[in-house]
Amino acid sequence: MYLKSVELLHDQVSQRNQHPFDIPTVASLERLEFKRNITFFVGENGSGKSTLLEGIAYQCGFNTAGGGRNNYYDTHASESSLGHYLRLAWLPKISNGFFMRSESFYQFASHVEEVGSLKHYGGQSLHKQSHGESFLSLFMNRFNSKGIYLLDEPEAALSPARQLSLLRILHDLSDTSQFIIATHSPIILGYPGASILSFDHGSIQEVEYEDTEHVQITRSFLENRDRMLKELLRD
Repeated sequence: MYLKSVELLHDQVSQRNQHPFDIPTVASLERLEFKRNITFFVGENGSGKSTLLEGIAYQCGFNTAGGGRNNYYDTHASESSLGHYLRLAWLPKISNGFFMRSESFYQFASHVEEVGSLKHYGGQSLHKQSHGESFLSLFMNRFNSKGIYLLDEPEAALSPARQLSLLRILHDLSDTSQFIIATHSPIILGYPGASILSFDHGSIQEVEYEDTEHVQITRSFLENRDRMLKELLRD
């Protein structure tokens, strides 16, 4: 591992009642340690997992709209208010890596074409591939050396089969790289031996795969589809 921990500098926060410091998991954050090369952030929308991931990306020097240290372009999502108040501990410090955020991937793909960097992403325009294919092109071509890779909901464009392909990519790189991934996908969460950190109950807690709400709801639906739909859709 490279990134050992992230710490919120509470003494520098002056407006605690404003976003993102009013998010319970952010407000309660002290020092979060990373114990494995692959860590998942899991939780409901608004629980703070993407906010923290973006703050880490800011401290890594990555473009918080998505990209690495050398990707310069602007979007409405490129400002990290939390990142200024985080301290990262490294051993060793590493600068190579990438921040992938699904919501601004279109803008990143346009940036790659504008600067003539397609050769680093498989040689084909990311816009001329399906959404899922372009995600996999990024994973297979850009994630090819030791580094720290931050992924925000990579399953957004991936079919279940392509999510399995992502698991293979994680496996191939896990000995030399570190991944921190915010996800809702029970498939991606199933990667063996990873740390799963839940943001759902006001503080960040490590949980087992079987105890995540995502897994429990998905399993319950698959095993009791008719009963659940009847209850959900009744007048």
